Amino acid sequence: MTIYHVLPIVMPSDLMGVDNGEIPANLLRPLKGSPGQLHHEAATAFNCLQLAAYFAGIELKPVSPADTYRPYTAQQRLFKQRYSTTPTGRVPTVTRTWNKTKFYLKKGVAPSATLGTSNHGWGLAVDISSASGARLAWMLGNDIWSSPVIQYGFSWEVKEGANAESWHIRYVCGDTPPAKVLEALEAFPDLKAV
Repeated sequence: MTIYHVLPIVMPSDLMGVDNGEIPANLLRPLKGSPGQLHHEAATAFNCLQLAAYFAGIELKPVSPADTYRPYTAQQRLFKQRYSTTPTGRVPTVTRTWNKTKFYLKKGVAPSATLGTSNHGWGLAVDISSASGARLAWMLGNDIWSSPVIQYGFSWEVKEGANAESWHIRYVCGDTPPAKVLEALEAFPDLKAV
């Protein structure tokens, strides 16, 4: 069983008072060479991580634009597609509670967060395309401290179990970019998401 490296999120200060899924456009930036957009701190860190992957012979990109920043309306659409108010027979059972109602994950689909709680809604999460095999091995590194994902300011959301997703990483460094991001920006200033 793969165990993912999980660190707590430090929220960027300019997200204080902002509603999940309602991020002002001036806080979002497009990614370089990939579809989608993220909060400007996360976008810069992802650009740097993506270049490190390139130098390692790994292609690192989001699954689609919807797998980066996810507005509330997109979260709502996804949630309605994936969950039912009646048990679905999925094993293991994965549930979410929203508006005091219990929802059950349908068979054959990946979990999504309860509406208004997604790290995609903060512009901090990226779902990586085909996060398995050599790509996942590179992302994980030999341990938590050699993981490029961790070194560039990201982490997984769930360590293990039914809700763990190899593809789902989120930016955890708030307003303080990690050393690897600062090093990358010194060498390649155009990686800064502007």
